[in-house]
Parts: sequence; structure tokens; C-alpha cells
Amino acid sequence: MRVLFRADSSSKIGTGHIRRSLVLASRLDESEIFFATKSLEGDINNIIPYPVFTLETSSIDELIKLIKELNIDKLIIDHYEIGFDDEKKIKEALPNLRVLVFDDLYEKHYCDVLLNHNIYAKKSAYEGLVPEHCELRCGVLYTLIRSEFRDEKKRKREKIYDVFIAIGGADIKNITPKIIENLPKKLKICVATTSSNPNIAKLQKLERENLNLKIDDKKIEKLLNESKFAIISPSGLVHEALFMEVPFLAIKVAKNQRLMYEYLIENEYMAMKEWDEELFLDFRKKIWKDL
Repeated sequence: MRVLFRADSSSKIGTGHIRRSLVLASRLDESEIFFATKSLEGDINNIIPYPVFTLETSSIDELIKLIKELNIDKLIIDHYEIGFDDEKKIKEALPNLRVLVFDDLYEKHYCDVLLNHNIYAKKSAYEGLVPEHCELRCGVLYTLIRSEFRDEKKRKREKIYDVFIAIGGADIKNITPKIIENLPKKLKICVATTSSNPNIAKLQKLERENLNLKIDDKKIEKLLNESKFAIISPSGLVHEALFMEVPFLAIKVAKNQRLMYEYLIENEYMAMKEWDEELFLDFRKKIWKDL
């Protein structure tokens, strides 16, 4: 089977779409994998270990042309700007093409398979939003955890960091410096970010003896395993922290994180709707009572 993934990454939209697409791609045994992406500032297209075709525009016609040229059997879409009308256009042009769509927000889609791998996802929420023939794959049974995390969980490591900080690949709202400034000075901190982060230079200026900045680190699972606590965004990082059994505080920084944030609040996890210094200090007292 020839499979094409359509996803993008950038300093503005983050890296999550590409990263979770790669997790799914790694599970498609005996398939020939391709990626179609746009070239955007801060993208991580260079880490994709499959043939990458660069799209010049966001035109669905250009995507359809590529699908035909590559003789694709299955299209996997992980993109908020491709919706119902676009998906229907693709299916009408290519009736035999199987289409799987990632969805996080309970949006309307025209596809053969819909994957919402988030822990909060419910099949019932898609009633009337997808065709009758659509197969729904929702919730914790479909959560995409990288094999590296599964291997790492078997290892017992010394907890060398008091807190691990990762506010997505790009930290769009640049709250990491604010978090660091409001943490107890005695804590040993590990900050993980990517080269997509436009504020790396500012983070580097914050480095001190007990602060370790990791850029494009390929062993996030190891860093989590070495940490006593995590401060993360309510994104796929939540799945990874839960899997590694690392307690965490999640801070919402993007609209598409609303449902995960609400799930965390409803289930009594520590979470913040947005950066709020006063509320953060309240959480700090609960987490580090003696500091």
C-alpha cells in the first residue's frame, strides 16, 4: 500500500502534527510512506525519514495532482486547514482513495476513517459530523505513544531533574521564561524545546548551573523518566507524561488544546487555562511545599 501523509509544521503552528503523523507512519508495516508538506519558517521537515514532497500552495488541486502522480492508495490528513469540503473534493476526484483524518476538535469531516487519539475523545460526539460509513477510532485505545516511550518505561532511572518543562515544540506564547522565573531557585530544571522556537536566544540567556536547556533532543522519553515533575502544554505531551507516570501541570497555550484542558480539569489534574502568575504560584505551593 502506498500512503501519503499531509501535515505541516512551523514556528507558528508547532510541530505536533508532523510528530504524531510519524508515530502512525512507523506502525504501517509493509506500506510505502510519503509526506506532502509546505516549506514554512521553523518547520521540521528535515526530520521526516520518508520521501517528502514540498507543496507550493495550499490548493487541494495541487494535492490531488500529487496523489495521482504517486499512485497513492491511502491519504492521511493531519491538518486543521483541510476540512469537510476539501476532503469531499478529494474523494469525488479519487473515489477509490481511502482517506483517514486526524481530528482533535469534533469538527465535521468527509472521510473513511476518523482518528481522535486523545484520552478525552468520544465516538458519540461525532454523530452527524461524519458519513455513515466512516469508521471512528476514538479515545485511549488509539492513543499514539512512540515505541521509544514504551521501551524507556521499562528502565529505572535516577530522578536528576526536579522539573521538566516542555511547552510544545515552539512555545508559541513564550511562557517558558515566565515559568522559570517563578520556580524555586533550588530546583534542578530541564527545558526541552526545538529549533522551531523563535525565542531560543532568550532561553539561552537564562541558562544557569541548575538549568539544562535541550534543543531538538531526541530522547524526550529519557528526560521525562529522569524528572520528578513536568510542566507541559495540554497536548500530546499529556499522553506521554501519563504513560511515563510523571505528575504534571498543564498550561493551555493554543485554542486546539481546549478539550484536553477541560478533560484535565474535569478529572482533577492540575491545569491552567492560560498563563497566570498568581495561579501558578498557588500551584507551586502545592507542588513544592518546602520551597
